[in-house]
Amino acid sequence: MLRGRSFVLLCLMILSAMSAAAQSPIDPPKKNERPNGSNGSNGKASQEPPSGVAFSYFYRFERPGFLYSPVTIEHDENGIGKITFGRELNGDEITEPIRLSPATLAGLKRIFAELSFLDSTEEYQYEKDYSHLGNVEIRYSSSGRSRTVKYNWTENKGARSLMDEYRRIGNEYIWKFEFGVASENQRLETPRMMEAFESFLRRAELSDPPHLVPLLNAIVNDERLPLITRNHASRLIKMIERTVSPR
Repeated sequence: MLRGRSFVLLCLMILSAMSAAAQSPIDPPKKNERPNGSNGSNGKASQEPPSGVAFSYFYRFERPGFLYSPVTIEHDENGIGKITFGRELNGDEITEPIRLSPATLAGLKRIFAELSFLDSTEEYQYEKDYSHLGNVEIRYSSSGRSRTVKYNWTENKGARSLMDEYRRIGNEYIWKFEFGVASENQRLETPRMMEAFESFLRRAELSDPPHLVPLLNAIVNDERLPLITRNHASRLIKMIERTVSPR
């Protein structure tokens, strides 16, 4: 009788151990971030800017309550730099390397030249304050000279083009980051991300869309992603090729 009780007790101990093991997580929980070195769905790493570089170009947008704020973009004369942005929902601050396309970089340099940015003393800020739209700070440094301007609304065409172009750059790289996160951890979210891309494209809110075609091609060929995502990317490529010409 004692032997039977011992056998039952032994069985209960084994079952208890198996239950505890089943409740223990085998894999660590996924974080809402991309693996180091990934760049969207094509897995290619962006070129990291050299450490300790004093960037020639600086842009910062800040408006409390925005989904992404503040957004800071810094880059050198070759368009290599970084973007840092805060995410309102969880308080994260993300820093990603950037490489501006030749067309985007040429456009920015043309605007700075047309403004005679370093030599000008013009205050671009409109007479009324529109801080509720968000405040912009832009700085350019060259040959030991530097100038910083701050404004939230302006009637100066060049200054407005400058803030618009940096906003488009921010849209592109923030989208790339968020799509990279979704493609790794939440692939069922990627169709929604493609809708956001199309909305940017239709509203001319992306800088130099043609240079994004290789990324869209990578999405088309990524069999891990839902078919609806890949088909949407294919349509977007045709849209860019049909309606947008390189600047």
